[in-house]
Amino acid sequence: MKKIAVITAGGIGNRMGIDTPKQFLLLAGKPLLWHCIQSFLTAFNDIDFILILPAHYLDGAEALIADLQIGHRTTIVAGGSTRFHSVQNGLKKIEEPAVIFVHDGVRCLVSPNLIKRCYEQTMQTGSAIPAVVSTDSIRLDQGGYSQSIDRNLVHIVQTPQTFLSELLLPAFEQDYCDSFTDEATVVEAAGKKVALIEGEYRNIKITRPVDLLMAEMLLAEKG
Repeated sequence: MKKIAVITAGGIGNRMGIDTPKQFLLLAGKPLLWHCIQSFLTAFNDIDFILILPAHYLDGAEALIADLQIGHRTTIVAGGSTRFHSVQNGLKKIEEPAVIFVHDGVRCLVSPNLIKRCYEQTMQTGSAIPAVVSTDSIRLDQGGYSQSIDRNLVHIVQTPQTFLSELLLPAFEQDYCDSFTDEATVVEAAGKKVALIEGEYRNIKITRPVDLLMAEMLLAEKG
């Protein structure tokens, strides 16, 4: 079955305090987005890509695509007003049955192993949502007071959120709802269940300057 990685990189760097879209910040001399794509290429040499980028920055991906030599298997799409609409724009380009990975373009340390495990589970169950158990104490705000929650019951969701196209594509035909925070919530709203898979604590999302520093340290440890 065809494999397609939909890389969501349509955001800008507001919380990074920069003008350059954060997915094009450099880590070890390469854009964050480059590291994401390279992990997928290492996992599967037959995977195609749909890159979702800011509408004003579509040309910014040309050098990256040339460097990775994936122009023949890459479609570039402009992002929408929300994550839902950005992913929806990308999914409209898929016209055949596929395993679809939807991945944050700033989760630059995703491992090929996690990508492969997501694929294998999706082929069995229809979906694979990477998540890690919280390592912090958790309390639920009850409006004036709070209540402790067993942290082992709380899972922090990551990407690539992976689905068979027969589940994901129909789900994104729904009208947008504010409760759609990721692809799993969209699929659940369509009446389908999703299956978790063990994620990786190093699969961090780069949203603030300190996250980039942490990624540099994690990458150095790996090397």
